[in-house]
Amino acid sequence: MPKITVPHLPVSCLFGMIKPSGPTSMSLLNDLQPLLSKSRLFEQAAENLPKQKKRRSKKVGNVKVGQGGTLDPLADGVLVLGVGKGTKKLTEFLDCTKEYSTTCLLGCETDSYDSEGARVRTAPWKHVTKEQVIEALSQFKGEIKQTPPIFSALKMDGKPLYEYARNGIPLPRPIESRTVTVHSLELVEWKGSNHSFSWPEKALNQDQKKAMEAAIRGVDETMTIDDDPERSAEDAEKPTAFVIKMRVSGGTYVRSLVHDLAHAVDSAGHVVTLTRSRQGRFVLDLTEDGDQTCVPWSVFEKALTDPGAADEEGWTEWEREVLQHMEVI
Repeated sequence: MPKITVPHLPVSCLFGMIKPSGPTSMSLLNDLQPLLSKSRLFEQAAENLPKQKKRRSKKVGNVKVGQGGTLDPLADGVLVLGVGKGTKKLTEFLDCTKEYSTTCLLGCETDSYDSEGARVRTAPWKHVTKEQVIEALSQFKGEIKQTPPIFSALKMDGKPLYEYARNGIPLPRPIESRTVTVHSLELVEWKGSNHSFSWPEKALNQDQKKAMEAAIRGVDETMTIDDDPERSAEDAEKPTAFVIKMRVSGGTYVRSLVHDLAHAVDSAGHVVTLTRSRQGRFVLDLTEDGDQTCVPWSVFEKALTDPGAADEEGWTEWEREVLQHMEVI
């Protein structure tokens, strides 16, 4: 194996990790912390720590770890991590350029705008063509306004939006839209009915629908979330799915873009897959000068079970991976 130049220890750094779909970003960080804290790459001798940190280190380790922009449990792809002083650099990844690819499934709208949520309403989808979607995409390029979903953790007057929706509390004012920039947006795959996706089994009951309507009618008296009766004839067929790829500014809601795009073609839709392929300079595939690839989560998952033997330089497999991908702060 080639020798690796190691900076002064312990190291503060940034590196990208490839998050799998399923777990939350924070749960992965919690799993990682004990592993990083036991590594000589990051470990600080207890005698060099302040008393407060010495006590804390007995529980969760003495290495500070953070992430620069969480991914939903459904999503996979690039997650930038900071260790030690690297955590102070993470804010730059909140507003950086990001790239995503996402699959939209037509005909069904969910409360969270993705397949993790519950069905809110259904709508016709069979009339939607590839050409209509391509034409509609032009509405969402450049500088656009986006409104976050009501089932989100964003707060209004100190209360998360989802609490208004669940409890039927009228919103005190409209959800504030945000300006974002969509640098590029394209249809990359038209799946049609050739896929394994299906609408969520979980659905809002009538009381939950009424509560959601009551929340939104505080600012939109015409709001209804009834199913479209024309859709019933399409029940037996698998709804259309397609994949779009985008390069966007920080703060862009991919789920909202898919939701609004489905409305633009007179249907409903939600996200069933979501991959972040770029977060700033950290990427899944090298395409530009200065790009930095990421460490797969499987490397850490394996190390959590069995770190393995150290090589001739004293590094385990996962430590060598981090050394090859990290940016030292």
